[in-house]
Amino acid sequence: MQDARRWVVRTFEDIRRDDLLDCAELGVSELVSNAILHGADPIQVRVRGTVGHPRVEVRDASVEQPVLPAPLAMGDDDELLLTFGRGLSIVARSARAWGAEIEADGKVIWFEPAEDFTEDDGVDGVISVLAPPDDAHAAEDAIDVVILGVPLKLYVGFQTHFRELRREVRLLALAHAADYPLADDLSVLFTALETELHAGIGLAEFVEAPTEGSTAADLTVRMPRSAAPTLERFLTLLDLADEFCRQERLLSLARTEEQRAFQTWFLGEYVRQAQGSTPTAWPGLPEHLHAVGQ
Repeated sequence: MQDARRWVVRTFEDIRRDDLLDCAELGVSELVSNAILHGADPIQVRVRGTVGHPRVEVRDASVEQPVLPAPLAMGDDDELLLTFGRGLSIVARSARAWGAEIEADGKVIWFEPAEDFTEDDGVDGVISVLAPPDDAHAAEDAIDVVILGVPLKLYVGFQTHFRELRREVRLLALAHAADYPLADDLSVLFTALETELHAGIGLAEFVEAPTEGSTAADLTVRMPRSAAPTLERFLTLLDLADEFCRQERLLSLARTEEQRAFQTWFLGEYVRQAQGSTPTAWPGLPEHLHAVGQ
């Protein structure tokens, strides 16, 4: 817990938000304490958001929803401030906004530190359960899409990037829609496209399970041919999100050129093959690997 506290303090000093140090340190101490007492390993601490509105996140592998207790009776403030692991009341009083997201593999509890610790019960938290999209979908016009030579590191990174970007724009829109109108627009687009996108590309399966040390593998996906326009819109959405990351000085980075090239190729394969084209391997592969799966 001390390491997490020190790291968060250094991070806020690095972004020159010393005005938020006290509440940031107090809130992260409470969240890490709760994760240790009531959560499950691994526990991760991150700072996200923007320089103007930085956010502390604590993630653990438990899917149990946090419960905000009844308002605490106010006694000795000094004793209260030194007592951790007492639920989220302290976080609520240290924050401008806070909440939790429960996913299939764990939960993230986040808060945006306030400049001062409030004397009242603090702000209300927003707790949401992100249910996985329904995998069942009828596809009368289904086709088998074969994605050749998928670089595994970039493939896993794409999944992580999508999840993090979706959360980032949603939380900024939730807490500061007026300050970040593009985040609000992107959040709406993500919501509108995600179910259709997931239903469109289905669940990818490896043609052969990657062996230990593998850097690339072939994927096969059964998808409706009609999903191609959704994937084209999603590519545009990712470009808009990159521009948002650059303009708003997000504390999480926009895509690198390699990531952008991979995602454009990867999603583009669905679109191309839905239009009747033959599979094209990832062009970043060494030439001797291009024949894999062909």
